[in-house]
Amino acid sequence: MINILLVDDHELVRTGICRIIDDVRGMKVIGEAQSGEEAVKWCRKNHPDVVLMDINMPGMGGLDAMHKILRINEDLKIIMLTMHTENPFPSKVMQAGASGYISKSAGPDEVLNAIRLVHSGQRYLAPEIAQKIALSQLSPTADDPFSVLSERELQIMMMITKGQRVVDISEQLGLSPKTINSYRYRLFDKLDVKGDVGLTHLAIRYGMLDTAML
Repeated sequence: MINILLVDDHELVRTGICRIIDDVRGMKVIGEAQSGEEAVKWCRKNHPDVVLMDINMPGMGGLDAMHKILRINEDLKIIMLTMHTENPFPSKVMQAGASGYISKSAGPDEVLNAIRLVHSGQRYLAPEIAQKIALSQLSPTADDPFSVLSERELQIMMMITKGQRVVDISEQLGLSPKTINSYRYRLFDKLDVKGDVGLTHLAIRYGMLDTAML
């Protein structure tokens, strides 16, 4: 039996995935969480085999939650469910420790296949995302301003563009506000933008930010 924790701030998404999994022998959703904070707390007390988690959530996002969950159980398999299909986001998330990465537009069969594969010890990257990564590597001069960012810089950028305050980011990441501000100004410099608003506009322009969350 593959025991699954489902993490998404949209109840409709969780309900839909639960219905898909409930009809499959050998899989069971044993827990649900609607935020990164809830997911981390849940994993401290329970032992799922696979976590299927959204990246963009209010408060602690999926990327930071993944880091904390893997510190609790480094063998846990985490599949990121997201709207971000353009590189470098998928590459950096997989490098950060995700076992799988699939789009929210994925069909039921793909979701189930991803769960089975990562549970067996393999890694899964949605075919259309893998193709985009391959094409971007073949075109190193392609216009991709985010490729210069480190994993931590990308993580903080996503938190800023979701409207989180420096003090909140500081608390969630266990870094001082001064350090977070240093990252902010480094982001402004690397991406050639002026302030948080400019950073947000750039993220929207390149599809790095779900505008439905703004």
